[in-house]
Amino acid sequence: MISANPATGLKRPPAPPRRWTKTRIFGHVLMALWIVSGAWLLYYLAINIASPFVLKYWPEYLSGFFVTLQIVGLSLLIGAILSLPIAAARASKWWLLSKPAYCYVYFFRGTPLLAQTFLVYYGAGTFQPQLEAIGLWGLFREAWFCVIFAFSLNTSAYQAEILRGAIQNVSRGQWEGAAALGINKKITFFKIILPQALIVALRPYGNEIILMLKGSAIAAIVTVFDLFGETRRAYSRSYDFQAYIWAAVIYLFLVEMLRRLWDRIEIRLTRHLIR
Repeated sequence: MISANPATGLKRPPAPPRRWTKTRIFGHVLMALWIVSGAWLLYYLAINIASPFVLKYWPEYLSGFFVTLQIVGLSLLIGAILSLPIAAARASKWWLLSKPAYCYVYFFRGTPLLAQTFLVYYGAGTFQPQLEAIGLWGLFREAWFCVIFAFSLNTSAYQAEILRGAIQNVSRGQWEGAAALGINKKITFFKIILPQALIVALRPYGNEIILMLKGSAIAAIVTVFDLFGETRRAYSRSYDFQAYIWAAVIYLFLVEMLRRLWDRIEIRLTRHLIR
């Protein structure tokens, strides 16, 4: 159908038909495979929702679910507290603060979380006499605490960089305006700069939460029975592959709920910016 432009009265030529190129055919085939795979997965879950495996192991999955939430929640909270001084040190012009903070962030962002967890879990025993002398061996002998410790250090490095970038994104004029009004730097930072920076950092913070949630499965390797740890135990007892399918579905559900919740929080906090 040829449509006319109401302003000029000229007729617009019809769009040329799209050709079925190899790339387009491959894309359609790939999409069809994804649709078929998704339909099969939904069918598989539907027929196994009341299977003997689910009825037997759902309490263990529920227990692991709450352990995962505890690990992720505590690690993110401790990491957020640590990230404030680290970000301030990274932004400092005094090299005695900025250089150690840079090395800290560089190490924890540049090495795998699995390696960091192993360093804490297996390396703590090397310093057992020293830890006993200061009364901390009772904590570091527990896998759960080692995981919290390693995860907190890891996420604090990422959160510090997120926060530093967000603070630097705030206009320099905010500092100058506060100084012109006679507001000291401490109040300026906590009352003016930091709230604006946190809004800028909302989306990266959401990504970090999701990455920590998925990365928390590493805790299962050091004998912490989180969601993935319970999944491994259920599979070792049943040799039923649906153990991992249900774990993947639960992780997917958690990530999707977090994404939707974070979207609502972002919309709520930035509603004054929407025109």
